Amino acid sequence: MDIVLYALTALLYGGLCAADWRALRHAGVETLPGGVLPASVTAPVSVAGADGPARTRSFGPLSRTLLLVALAAHGVLLHMTIFPVHEMIFGFAFALSAMFWLGVVIYWIESFFFQLDGLRLLLLPLAALAALLPLVFGGVRVLPYAAAPMFKTHFVIANIAYGLFAIAALHAILMLAVERRLHSLRGGGFQRNGAANGGWLSNWIDTLPPLLTMEKLLFRLIGAGFVLLTLTLASGIVFNEQLTDRPLSLDHKTVFAILSWVMFGSLLTARRISGWRGRAALRWVIASFIALLLAYVGSRFVFEVLLHRPIV
Repeated sequence: MDIVLYALTALLYGGLCAADWRALRHAGVETLPGGVLPASVTAPVSVAGADGPARTRSFGPLSRTLLLVALAAHGVLLHMTIFPVHEMIFGFAFALSAMFWLGVVIYWIESFFFQLDGLRLLLLPLAALAALLPLVFGGVRVLPYAAAPMFKTHFVIANIAYGLFAIAALHAILMLAVERRLHSLRGGGFQRNGAANGGWLSNWIDTLPPLLTMEKLLFRLIGAGFVLLTLTLASGIVFNEQLTDRPLSLDHKTVFAILSWVMFGSLLTARRISGWRGRAALRWVIASFIALLLAYVGSRFVFEVLLHRPIV
């Protein structure tokens, strides 16, 4: 049964992504006074913002339904592989798989309100790869406290926070690409070379909404993720005290989690006080997410794969 779900999940994620990329690569490019837009895409043009025009392709009912089926298959797969009978199995591969599953869930909800085709093109290949990782890296058994209510609460909150920050990091990457293109447009270089050198990459960037819209959505995601990360740290401290009689253990996971919390908190504070934005803020988002990855996924990868010393 597991192998069927693995195959179905990868096939649906991969098929949707392949269809998107094929349409993108075959789209014609038409140079207009405001920039470079795909000419052969039949979906309506999104409303232009202060950042210039943006071209989107619709996420139709069939694609939305297929993605929902993929999410259902992936969710059932995660539950069956992480929580087999009377035990729990987890590891860095399972953490990545759960993180990107939640990321796709968040995207699916976002897609009802925003045209984010460019994000889907980046997210689905990563989700497909992450879904297959547990086949290679089997994780470790977590027996002593898997059924504890505090642990389950901590586990769920932590993974939702991971998913929110993963989507935020992908948003930041896309916004950096849009920022770079806008600078090229202002300099005139993109219009001279876009048709010859832009191609599918130009079309991909054109599927994104205006930069100000993406920025607003980015900080909403970071704000929600920061609240959940705070709850994750608090519940982790309480659970660790119940388990070891110590409220805090300064291991790799804790140090990087606290570092990530401080970095995201500093970003939100600077945003609120001084309106911090632009490339520096986006790079700070990516750096903060890398610190969060190192907190759990990275430390588990080092112990499980490099050192062959499974930890829980």
